[in-house]
Amino acid sequence: MKLGSVEHKELFCQSFMESYREYDPENLPWPDLDDTALTLLRSIPFWDKALDTERQAGAVVSGYAAMVNDPILQNTIALQGKEELRHARLLQTLIDRYGIQIPKRQPIEVPQNIEPVFTHFGFEECLDTFFAYGLFAIARESNVFPESIFTIFDPIIDEETRHIVFFVNWFTYTQIHRGQGFTPLRSIKTLWYYGKALSNLIAVFGNDDPSKTGFAVTGTDVFSKDLTIEKFLSICLSENQRRMSKYDPRLLKPQLLPRLASIALRILELIPKRKLETVERASA
Repeated sequence: MKLGSVEHKELFCQSFMESYREYDPENLPWPDLDDTALTLLRSIPFWDKALDTERQAGAVVSGYAAMVNDPILQNTIALQGKEELRHARLLQTLIDRYGIQIPKRQPIEVPQNIEPVFTHFGFEECLDTFFAYGLFAIARESNVFPESIFTIFDPIIDEETRHIVFFVNWFTYTQIHRGQGFTPLRSIKTLWYYGKALSNLIAVFGNDDPSKTGFAVTGTDVFSKDLTIEKFLSICLSENQRRMSKYDPRLLKPQLLPRLASIALRILELIPKRKLETVERASA
């Protein structure tokens, strides 16, 4: 199959449409939580940001779908917009059901030039989903909440996987059709968008966040007291492999974060050895 071909477009759109799952967030089997679990759930400080992210995603994706002329792409992107809005409803249902206090949310504004925003969002979602794999698995392993909560959210992680698989195929298909199919150019554009997305995530959820309520900080403090970067990256990689293995091998999958994580792990494995070798040479 040639990337950028009609066959390629039909494959990534059909894969997305056929894997769609119908459900209403309000009717999911939400469990009753004991006081300990409720207190912990309410103490997690990112619910308002997570809700805003999904609300923004629904508005951006749905808004972009309305601008697309290709009927197949339009229908597929519109379905993703529906799912993003449903994720926002899911989070709002959780917030309401378990009495999580968050400030009143402001209306979402979508800019006129929406395709760059849609593209930035797609790359940001690739980053966010990769790290969500690790945090979700660590939270599940910690047994701080009933398994029924994770049973509800596990398919949501799969939906995010569907979104990023669709996105990287859409991005490549679109670039090729605009005469930007030469691989180095596409790679430069990809790196640029990932850089923009990464800087946005760091600003909102990382060290630049004045409230210090980033996903990584919360995951470390709430779900695992002895979490190391090696363990976290290893889990992200294994979960990425497991969830991506469900998709047609002809489809493109996000590669940058898994590759960078693998490189980082190899470097981290060498650091203790180098320190030991330095000590041994000094004592010889």
